[in-house]
Amino acid sequence: MTSSAIVASGLKKAYGDKVVLAGIDLDVRAGSVFALLGPNGAGKTTTVNVLTTLASADSGTVRVAGYDIVSDTKKVRAAIGVTGQFASVDELLSGEENLQLMADLHRLRGSAGKRVVRQLLKRFDLEESAGKLASTYSGGMRRKLDLAMTLVGRPRIIFLDEPTTGLDPRSRRTMWGIVRELVADGMTILLTTQYLEEADQLADRIAVLDQGLLVAEGSPEQLKRQIPGGHIRLRFAGAEQLGAAARVLAGSTVDLDALVLRVPSDGGVKSVRAVLDRLDEYAVDVEEFTVHMPDLDDVFLALTGHSSTEVTSR
Repeated sequence: MTSSAIVASGLKKAYGDKVVLAGIDLDVRAGSVFALLGPNGAGKTTTVNVLTTLASADSGTVRVAGYDIVSDTKKVRAAIGVTGQFASVDELLSGEENLQLMADLHRLRGSAGKRVVRQLLKRFDLEESAGKLASTYSGGMRRKLDLAMTLVGRPRIIFLDEPTTGLDPRSRRTMWGIVRELVADGMTILLTTQYLEEADQLADRIAVLDQGLLVAEGSPEQLKRQIPGGHIRLRFAGAEQLGAAARVLAGSTVDLDALVLRVPSDGGVKSVRAVLDRLDEYAVDVEEFTVHMPDLDDVFLALTGHSSTEVTSR
């Protein structure tokens, strides 16, 4: 595989008069987590459907695992795994039977198939419930089983379309740990999510979609630094020190009741050091300081006009 696991150029898709994708470009590095963020209707699921050969684009080119999705469709499908928004397990089968079914479909016969099933049950902590019907599984267990079924075919690239929707916080964090383990094993993950914390925790790079357009791309930290509002919060022991600091730090904002000074900053090491050095130069003592930066909620609000409460609602 090349250094790029997925490369898309000029991807367009419309349903009638409704443009869903308006010409987006993506480059997903192999062995990384790439997150697609955006409000409902932004084009995330359509993008995944095109990249996984489940839908055809109106125009543009895509290579997945080095293969063209149009001319090498079978090779693309052999290299990928897809886990959709809702767990696609057979509730009439046990967890072990669901995995064995996938092993049979991948033509892993006899001991080879049984070995893969045992390994996946152990890896996803499903051994104790292996013989129970999937209908009795909790939401978190279903998602783990669903992802385990995806791994039966040993894909190099995994598409996770909103994998933790509806899960409780504990189950969500368990799934995050599994994603990190997969990447550590060398897999590439393309993740779509409406949970901003999830992208912040997992993604090496994030692409923000809005109304079919790619409106921003970068690491979580890079995206946050694009948004104004970062500041250093300085707290002082008394009003005298606070006043002295305000006089030497231009552009700062004073909160006299809290004895706090807020100094605009990009949060970088040089910026923080410059502020502290300036205070040292004038012998102004600081009780404590903290750095506050915009979060992905602020990024969404600035780029799409949607806050995280809108983004995470179903």
